[in-house]
Amino acid sequence: MTEINQRLDQHWKDNEVVPSDIADDEEWLRRVYLDLTGRIPSTEEVRRFLGEKEEAPSRTQIIEELLSSDEYISNWTTVWTNLSIGRQTPRRVSRRGMEKFYREAFARNRPWNEVVTDLILAEGHYEENGAVNYLLAQMTMRDEQVLLTAKTAKLFLGQQLQCVQCHNHPFNQWKQEQFWQFNSFFRQIDKIDHRKIDPDSGRRVDDYSEVVLRDFSGPVHFDRRDGLKQVAYPIFNGESVNPDVTTDRREGLTSLLAQGERPAIASAMVNRMWSHFFGYGFVNPVDDIGPHNHSAMPELFDRMADEFVKNNYDVKKLMNWIVNSKAYNLTSKFNPGNEFDDPAAGETPLFSKMYLKSLEAEQLYDSLLVATRADAAGRADYEEQLNRREQWLRQFVIEFGNDEGTEATTFNGTIPQALMLMNGQLVRNAMSMEGESFLQQLKNNSKLKPLEKVNEVYLATLNRYPTSRERSALTKLFKGNPEEAALQDLLWALLNSNEFITNH
Repeated sequence: MTEINQRLDQHWKDNEVVPSDIADDEEWLRRVYLDLTGRIPSTEEVRRFLGEKEEAPSRTQIIEELLSSDEYISNWTTVWTNLSIGRQTPRRVSRRGMEKFYREAFARNRPWNEVVTDLILAEGHYEENGAVNYLLAQMTMRDEQVLLTAKTAKLFLGQQLQCVQCHNHPFNQWKQEQFWQFNSFFRQIDKIDHRKIDPDSGRRVDDYSEVVLRDFSGPVHFDRRDGLKQVAYPIFNGESVNPDVTTDRREGLTSLLAQGERPAIASAMVNRMWSHFFGYGFVNPVDDIGPHNHSAMPELFDRMADEFVKNNYDVKKLMNWIVNSKAYNLTSKFNPGNEFDDPAAGETPLFSKMYLKSLEAEQLYDSLLVATRADAAGRADYEEQLNRREQWLRQFVIEFGNDEGTEATTFNGTIPQALMLMNGQLVRNAMSMEGESFLQQLKNNSKLKPLEKVNEVYLATLNRYPTSRERSALTKLFKGNPEEAALQDLLWALLNSNEFITNH
């Protein structure tokens, strides 16, 4: 940790940038909850941290608590399930199985290289062995494992290979032949889609899918741009694996992935994690690492990757290093000495302040529930709540019809999304004065004065107390309107504010 901060200090000095001040407790607490658990802190959690300092936990203690929580496991299960199979589950893929695999991995803090190995080597029933679903999600078409090849390189090696399938890349070190060499490691697997008879209808319906081995030996044949045919054998980083049918090529690949002075799976994970917490990686895009793409802090990036390997690919330890760093503790407010540090404008990030990040769709949904207890107002059982969550999330996902089958969340503050927030069922539940809703409980609390209730709304939504200027304006609001209407207006405004829908 000391070395990370020393390198950050030197980096700022070399670039003549003045880092922002340390974030205040309210700003930091909201940020670390969102990044580690996927939701904002509750009012009770904010109060505990802002309480008497001799009794309140330190920032380091909060981090340890969150890394040990069930919500940490659930959040990172969601993050990596989405990365592995997408938010919209492909046909004949089990989201439940994929989640089960990642939940166990994060609960046990399994070494990341072992997790990647299990995903690449997976075989069998898609729920009995949840890792199989990563492969199945990339095998929706009979494409000779092209999508699986590109996805594996992108997600676990941090390298984009989709272009070199057909031609040499104009910038990075990967050539067309290398794509097909990498592809040949995956040509020994196939999937079987099983069906069964529905006892009610008598029709054949989907049952389950599985990944199996198939006989495949020899080279892969591919077409060059000049029209000639060429062969490719299973080779990675210059090391070859016996292409004989008796050899499991994937086992050879997983061994090669861990070799070398600085394995690519380590660098890719460090860069992706840094990007998760700061909004930008050392290298951007996060999955385009290579000599062709400049790194913001090459020495720190390389050192963290080396330490990640030395510490047995410990994911929790990696996150701990990042969130305890001086850069992560900075405020998002800039100063005259770092105003130019703006990667959104195309500049190389200097990490002299915390960059604003739009909430992911899942973060927004779960934070709305924490802030307003809207689920209590809706009176839904657990299964119905899950269905509501999935239905709500689908509104924010666009699937691109390209060769990669990629998708993206479209939650970025557009007018249609703003209207969805303003008028959606979840926010209408939040505005409810029925049942155990947040506003109903607040209204019925006779011990609190109107401006004390204002404090509760601010703590619940923005995780801070109102400023004196805000308090002055709200005094007028409550004097001129019935308390119930004023509370509803205030809550609605804060939930739809930029401050609520961003991580800062």
